[in-house]
Amino acid sequence: MSPPMSTQERVLRFHRPLLLLTQATICVFSVLSAFVLRFDANVPWYFRPHLQFALLVWPVGKLIVFWIGGLGRGWWRYVSLPDLIRLTIGNFVASTLVTAITLGFGPPGFPRSIYIIDLLVCLIVTSATRISRRIHWEFSRARLREAGEGRTLIYGAGDAGASVLREIRQNSSLPYHVVGLIDDDPTKLAASIHGIKVLGNGAALASIARNYGVRTVLIAMPSATGQQMTAILQQCHGAGVAFKTVPGLSKILANVSLTAQIRDVAVEDLLGRSPVVLEHQRIRDRIGGRVVLVTGAAGSIGSELCRQIARYSPAAIVGFENSETGLFHIEHEMRKSFPDIPFRPEIGSIQNERRVGEVIGAHKPAMIFHTAAYKHVPMMEAHLFEAVENNVFGSWNVANAAVRFGVEDFVLISSDKAVRPTNIMGATKRISEFIILSFSEAQEPSDKARDTWGPTRSAGSGSVTCASLEAAQEPVARAVSPAVSFPGTKTKFVAVRFGNVLGSNGSVVPMFKQQILNGGPVTVTHPEMQRFFMTIPEASQLVLQASVMGRGGEVFVLDMGSPVKIVDLARNLILLSGLRPDEDIRIEFTGTRPGEKLYEELSHLEEGTVATQHEKVRVFAANAIRQPDITACLAALHEACASRNTGMAVDALRSAIPDYSPSEHILARVGYAHRAAL
Repeated sequence: MSPPMSTQERVLRFHRPLLLLTQATICVFSVLSAFVLRFDANVPWYFRPHLQFALLVWPVGKLIVFWIGGLGRGWWRYVSLPDLIRLTIGNFVASTLVTAITLGFGPPGFPRSIYIIDLLVCLIVTSATRISRRIHWEFSRARLREAGEGRTLIYGAGDAGASVLREIRQNSSLPYHVVGLIDDDPTKLAASIHGIKVLGNGAALASIARNYGVRTVLIAMPSATGQQMTAILQQCHGAGVAFKTVPGLSKILANVSLTAQIRDVAVEDLLGRSPVVLEHQRIRDRIGGRVVLVTGAAGSIGSELCRQIARYSPAAIVGFENSETGLFHIEHEMRKSFPDIPFRPEIGSIQNERRVGEVIGAHKPAMIFHTAAYKHVPMMEAHLFEAVENNVFGSWNVANAAVRFGVEDFVLISSDKAVRPTNIMGATKRISEFIILSFSEAQEPSDKARDTWGPTRSAGSGSVTCASLEAAQEPVARAVSPAVSFPGTKTKFVAVRFGNVLGSNGSVVPMFKQQILNGGPVTVTHPEMQRFFMTIPEASQLVLQASVMGRGGEVFVLDMGSPVKIVDLARNLILLSGLRPDEDIRIEFTGTRPGEKLYEELSHLEEGTVATQHEKVRVFAANAIRQPDITACLAALHEACASRNTGMAVDALRSAIPDYSPSEHILARVGYAHRAAL
């Protein structure tokens, strides 16, 4: 035996019949009211046939029009201005229809005022019943919210704030009772949006929160800069209220609902980065239907590149990775998130030339994104030879195999630390750039002009040609690579240089979060330490954009915005954790580490960049990067690694990169005599 239905279930079951009955009652009422009002509640006997005809015909005619117009469907508690406009039009059409029927078939002599009074009464009552239901529902939900969790302020009285407010009022399951809005625009003060007032600006947040018992602030300012978000964050902390935010413009466009995307404020919001606009069709034309190989596929940038590439329907993605565990996780994620895109995991090291050739030869990728590298600056200062073997000779192996197997596009992920390097990591990345530029020149006629980015760069002593490699067979050729032979397909080599990414493996953000979780202190190397930051998805998207823009031999530079002080980043993370810097969590300065700069640079003063068609991507002018004799440099580095001779390695790097300034840590290893010579 089924359990008895509740009152709500019975109402839901008979919802449509109840609406029909209510509207029929309103139509009958409007007819009676029209005659009563027209004849002052005393209808003459000779107009009673007219009344009877109207009572029998008019409600039926109006209900038919309402049914055809869809006015008998829907929930009245959700009624809005467009619904009332449709209701008005429906009443005019219905009155016109019943008037025409009456003039054709009804008793003669109908007073014309009856038609008008009936229309007005029917319109007013049908509208009033719906509006009263909406008002009743709104007040009921307001009482429920007020009795439950959270009196709320919305920070931002623009379009996003109005949308959030409207959605909150329509969704009773949301735990927010909006008592007012906050906006820093003085012209919006005391304005009303959906019946809710703008109570003041951010400076008055603390007093407003105290007066209205506010517990939560929803920040509805998708276009806010990082500086504005930081100021709002501090105001919320000063008021002692919780805070959440809505996403940026790109996510708003992708998802109509804002309240479904309300989330905690993240450190990325404080950067104030504008959304990336990509040439999606151009990227799809390059990637779609092709095999793409990503080295370092389990790393922060490598794994995000795999996700971004999968959105452009490649034939397959080959993930080349040295970490077994990391490769397992990205394979599992890719198969789950992109089941229609084949993901082919390959374990191996880029230092193993044979393994690199096996993977590229087996899968025959059309594109390679080379992200695999050792990137931790202090650790590479302590492991110079490992950095050279991986970052330099590993890049050589992948680039050489790309040429031998006819890969069409090769993209090297470089670093801002390659600019006037003061550490081994940056110096090895600079040499990697030289390698791919030399490979590009070796495939180009020296007199071919590149008028897109700047003057022609002639193939100088830095070019890696077959002849130069053969001449350098001892000791490089057998140890590094056999001589390069160029197949029919020319490989297009480009490099993309950018700064730090938030949340990447080894970055300061995860370390700061763990230190905050442990109760502090948060350790910062120097109060003036600054870095450029961007999010991992943004960096990966711009790498894809740059990959389709180059003709070969370019070094692209991504727009990193303004540098961020590391100590400010630490303070903001403490604030985001609901704590107070220097009170709840102490910040401690530990001193700069080996190889670190106080300021990073994205372009050399002597290396001019020119604009591209994308506002966030620039490129070095074709003659801006002076290349060394890369073959001699590689030979010297190989000999230094084989003999573990630090001085020889530093000499080779300094010879190739005149603006490389070895750190004190490296100079101490070289020895004082050699140091004086440097």
